[in-house]
Amino acid sequence: MKILVTGAVGFIGSHTAERLQSLGHEVIALDNFNDYYSLELKNLNAKALIKKGVTILKKDLRDDDLAETLPKDVNYIFHFAAQPGISVSSTFEDYFTNNIIATKNLVDYALLCDDLKLFVNIGTSSIYGLEATFPESIAPKPASHYGVTKLAAEQLVLQKSREQYMQACSLRLYSVIGPRERPEKMYTKLIDLGLKDKAFPLFEGSDKHLRSFTYVGDIVDGVVSVIGNESKVDGEIINLGTEVEHTTKEGIEAVEKMLGKSIALNVIPKRPGDQSRTKANIDKARELLNYNPQTTLLEAVKKQVEWFKANF
Repeated sequence: MKILVTGAVGFIGSHTAERLQSLGHEVIALDNFNDYYSLELKNLNAKALIKKGVTILKKDLRDDDLAETLPKDVNYIFHFAAQPGISVSSTFEDYFTNNIIATKNLVDYALLCDDLKLFVNIGTSSIYGLEATFPESIAPKPASHYGVTKLAAEQLVLQKSREQYMQACSLRLYSVIGPRERPEKMYTKLIDLGLKDKAFPLFEGSDKHLRSFTYVGDIVDGVVSVIGNESKVDGEIINLGTEVEHTTKEGIEAVEKMLGKSIALNVIPKRPGDQSRTKANIDKARELLNYNPQTTLLEAVKKQVEWFKANF
């Protein structure tokens, strides 16, 4: 199969592109290589993909010429590209253009693909709101520009399924950790600062936040399992993550254990829109995709520490 993966030199997108290529598919990895975070990391991911035989296209989905520049014979689209997170440095326009306009452009392109079997939108637990512990049927209450625009993007994709123009689904991912995690995310930053004997900036009260920290390999298992299950997942929203909860404090302690040292903490003011609790409800994923994440927090952190030390 020919598969287009957007945001493919990012954290989860690169792992998915790599897995799909290893399964024998022809993968086209699309990314705009923006400088929201380290281009060094993106280029490192790109080199890993090229080494595996993945074709990389540098392209911004906000451009209106996708139909002229992208192949029309793709069979699957996995849409990871987005303005991520709830960073105070990101404007509403950043979220609006990267999450809504870009998705609308990609959907318009997808409708021109003659043999598209499934459009897979990558959503987020931030759609649920300040607590994300619910089944997919619950009414979303996003509490950040990120969550609001990702919800809109999800609905743009699912609209075309409802209208029967194409088969599509949306996978809502929970807190993903592991090798290639973005530099500003918790575990990469903890490992980096811990190795440098520098203090980690901890948002006030966040040490008590509960998270479904899910290993990236377990997430990718769920993402790629939609292939061959098109009729089951068409029109569906599906949570992917682990049901096991850990506090941020436990996450910090896991990194300290793997590094063999304590990490100093610098408490800073709370971040607006930050979720107090996420726990993936994956009953639907189990039923439709036989999804069953197994990697423990310590196993995930160990792999991430090993990757970081090997590359940085």
